[in-house]
Amino acid sequence: MIQNSILTYLLFTPLAGALIVLLLPKNAEKLIRHAALYFSTAAFVISLFVLAAFNSRNGDFQMQAKVDWIPQLHISYFVGIDGISLLLVLLTTFLTPITLFSSWSAIKDRVKEFTFFMLILEFGMLGVFVSLDLFLFYIFWEFMLIPMYFIIGIWGGEQRIYAALKFFIYTMAGSLLMLIAIIWIAVYASGSGNFTTNLLELYKIGPTIPMAIQLWMFLAFTVSFAIKVPLFPFHTWLPDAHVQAPTAGSVILAGVLLKMGTYGLIRFSIPLFPQAAHFFAPYISTLAVIGIIYGALVAMVQKDMKKLVAYSSVAHLGFVVLGIFALTQESLQGAVIQMVNHGLSTGALFLLVGVLYERTHTREISAYGGIAKIVPVYSTVLLIVSLSSIGLPGLNGFIGEFLILLGSFKSSVLNNWWFTIIAASGVIFAAVYLLWMYQRVVFGEVKNEKLSSLTDMNAKEFVTVGLLIVFIVWIGVYPSSFLKLSESSVAKFVTENLNR
Repeated sequence: MIQNSILTYLLFTPLAGALIVLLLPKNAEKLIRHAALYFSTAAFVISLFVLAAFNSRNGDFQMQAKVDWIPQLHISYFVGIDGISLLLVLLTTFLTPITLFSSWSAIKDRVKEFTFFMLILEFGMLGVFVSLDLFLFYIFWEFMLIPMYFIIGIWGGEQRIYAALKFFIYTMAGSLLMLIAIIWIAVYASGSGNFTTNLLELYKIGPTIPMAIQLWMFLAFTVSFAIKVPLFPFHTWLPDAHVQAPTAGSVILAGVLLKMGTYGLIRFSIPLFPQAAHFFAPYISTLAVIGIIYGALVAMVQKDMKKLVAYSSVAHLGFVVLGIFALTQESLQGAVIQMVNHGLSTGALFLLVGVLYERTHTREISAYGGIAKIVPVYSTVLLIVSLSSIGLPGLNGFIGEFLILLGSFKSSVLNNWWFTIIAASGVIFAAVYLLWMYQRVVFGEVKNEKLSSLTDMNAKEFVTVGLLIVFIVWIGVYPSSFLKLSESSVAKFVTENLNR
């Protein structure tokens, strides 16, 4: 009974925390911060129980819980996880308390509202990853837009309203396409029996849809997910949202929200419409490869550190999309672990940019230089995280990129080595823009006298980034402890969708 309810406990723990925060006095900021940290940490602890109860040898959905919600339309509260969603659930519950803890000194106004929206956002993100009903998934998908809109719009930079509106409109436009496709496939299913939004039942019905209809349904889902990834050329909202968001918002946006797009491609677009996925795979992979090169080249010329990291996400998520549509077990495993890797590495980079910004109130690369001797601990930590984002062997980024390139090279769906060859050059470009940024910020002469008064990372900052570095090194040195969680689910996914 507990095992069948554990995902519900996990899902509603941050919501309960948000409601309790809402009831606390507005001036009790310390109590509010501790309450939010307590409930987000409690969600992480529950996710560890989920991990302990998970059978990695079983590729099916586990810990399912189903309750009739709208019986007239056969819509249910239906949740469950497999190895793919488990890793993303763990990433979500791990990053949320870290971002809340890191924001204690950065967020000083409207603390109650900020913590409320962060907990609500966690509730929405977890809901996306555990939903096994299309209607329920769509509710959570749209729901998480609201707290992110306010996080950017209230606590963001000077152009926060513009960035928040752009983020909201882009995502909403894609979501409307997905809503049409959800209604379409549910109505189509009613011709085979009952109107249903049950994902496990639709997995059986989707592949039987005529190709002419399947192509349009696939595009409707995939464009929505491509905007969220963001896949080139749907990426233009991302730099504005990242730069204007507060540090905590940027960490969650890069660490978890972007993964909803790639997760949607794996969970919905390909298994529901496998024939259409095969047809479009070379075209989407072409966009992914363009994104890898474009994101890296644009990152090179950025003057703002935060915008540089934002454009690096376009490149890194391009690798993930390429791995997904190569449809080999190696590439899918690489894509899943790279989603986790990107959340850790890019989340840490945004935290480190935030550390400097809190002290100097500028993110301009030209404002820095020669800080290695002034803040040696910070400089060392920034180097480790930058190398992990580049994909240095021994750190997490290498594992994901290697598996993606290996799987793409031998893919029978893509059947073209050029995807891998061009994508591999993105690794070199990543080294150029990240190491060049590091050189200009950390080495050389001290250009600004104000930098001489910089203080090194304090205990709170070191702990928040240090926790991420533990997993950056762990995945790099012993990746099988994470890869084995998704291995069976990925093998089942590839077997079921490769030859359809």
